[in-house]
Amino acid sequence: MTTKTLILGQTLTFVDDPFKVPVAEAAMHESRGGVLIEDGLIAATGPADDLQRAHPDATVTDIGSRLLTAGFVDSHAHYPQTAIIASWGKRLVDWLNTYTFPEEARFRDAAYARETAGRYLDLTLMNGTTTVCSYCTIHPESVDAFFIEARKRGLRAVAGKTCMDQNAPDNLRDTAQSSHDDSKRLIERWHDVDRLGYAITPRFSPTSTPEQLEALGTLWAEHPECLMQTHLSEQTDEVAWALSLHSDARDYLDTYEMHGLLGKGALYGHAIHLNERERVRIAEAGASVVHCPTSNTFIGSGLLDLTGLAACGIRIALATDTGGGSSFSMLRTMAAAYEIAQLRGAALHPAQLYWLATAGSARAMRLDGKIGTLAPGLEADLIALDLASTAAIAQRANRAEDFWEALFPTIMMGDDRAVAQVWVAGRTTR
Repeated sequence: MTTKTLILGQTLTFVDDPFKVPVAEAAMHESRGGVLIEDGLIAATGPADDLQRAHPDATVTDIGSRLLTAGFVDSHAHYPQTAIIASWGKRLVDWLNTYTFPEEARFRDAAYARETAGRYLDLTLMNGTTTVCSYCTIHPESVDAFFIEARKRGLRAVAGKTCMDQNAPDNLRDTAQSSHDDSKRLIERWHDVDRLGYAITPRFSPTSTPEQLEALGTLWAEHPECLMQTHLSEQTDEVAWALSLHSDARDYLDTYEMHGLLGKGALYGHAIHLNERERVRIAEAGASVVHCPTSNTFIGSGLLDLTGLAACGIRIALATDTGGGSSFSMLRTMAAAYEIAQLRGAALHPAQLYWLATAGSARAMRLDGKIGTLAPGLEADLIALDLASTAAIAQRANRAEDFWEALFPTIMMGDDRAVAQVWVAGRTTR
C-alpha cells in the first residue's frame, strides 16, 4: 500500500534561472503551501488547502511557518579533507603539501576512509545538504567507502577516484594506465547504483601528465553518462605552473580540452582567473564552473566574477570545497558568495543565492530532472528552514516587508540551527 505524506508550511520553488529572468518569473513562494510525497518522490505541490482537499488520506506533517525547500546540493567537496578543515596559514600548493597529501595518504586504510566518510555525510546532512559531489583519494578503497556510507543513508551522491601521476608524493601517485583501469572498474561497480553516480576525477593538470589526461579523456568518451570534475584557474601562480608543465596548451583550460576533458558534464572548480577564450569555450561546451567562495577567501585565491560569467552564458554551481572551504554549511557558502559579489560591485539577490545552492548546482551536475526544486516527479530530498533560528536572525526577520527580506538574514547568519528537519527520498533524518 502506498503511503502518502503531506508536508505543510511555507514553500519555495524554482521554475527558471533568476540570473536569466526576473526573480518573480524564476521563483514561486507560497506562504501556506505543501508538498505531497509518495514512494520517495514529490507527487504534488501547491496551496496547502488545495492539497488537503485533494488528498484527505495523506498523513500530514505541519511545519508551521518554517520554509520547505529542496535540499542543498554541494557540487564540489573533498570528503577526505574533513579532519583538516580550518587548518591555518597556507595558499594552494602549500596547503596540498602540508595538510592535504599527508591526510589523503591515510585513506589506503578502508576503515579510516569509511569512518571519515560517515562523519562527513552526517555533518553535511546536519547542515541541510542532501546531495554532494566529492573527490576521493587515489585509493579505490576511498571511493568504495564514500559510496557505501552514502548508500547506507539513501543519499544521492557523486564521487570519483582522484588521479595523480606527477607532482605528488610517491604514495599518492598512480599511473596513466592504472588511473584509467581503476576508474573504469569503479564506474562499473558504482555508477547508477541506487542513487549514486561516478565522476571521472583528474585532480588538476599540474598533477597529471598528458598521458594520464589523455587516458581519462578516453575513459570519459567511453562513459559520457558520467560527470568529469577537476580544478581550473584557482590561483594565478597555479595557472603559470600548469602552463609551464603543459607548454603546448593555449591556456589552462586547453590542458584539459586538448585531451577530451571539456564538454557537457564537466565541473571546473574555482575558475577565478579565466581568459576570454576560456570563458567562451566553457559556455559553448555546456560545461559548468563551480564557485567555492569560502575556499577562495580562506586560501587567498581571488574573487570570482560570478555575474560576469553568468552573463557569458556559463552554467554556475555553488560549493563548500570542504576542507579548503571553511564550512560544511551551504548557508555560510551562500553568505560568502554574496560578500564576494559585493566586493566586485554586484549585490546578488537572495533568490540567485538560493538557486545556486539548489537548482543551479543540480543543473550543473545534470541532475535537474531528479533533484533541486519542488516539482512533481522529482526525488523528495527536502529541508525545513527555521527563519528565526537565533535571536539575531529573528529580530531582523520580524522587520521584513516581504519573503525575500525575511529569508536573507538566514542566508547571511544561519547555520545548522536553522535546518529544522531533513528528508532524504521522503524519509526524515532528524
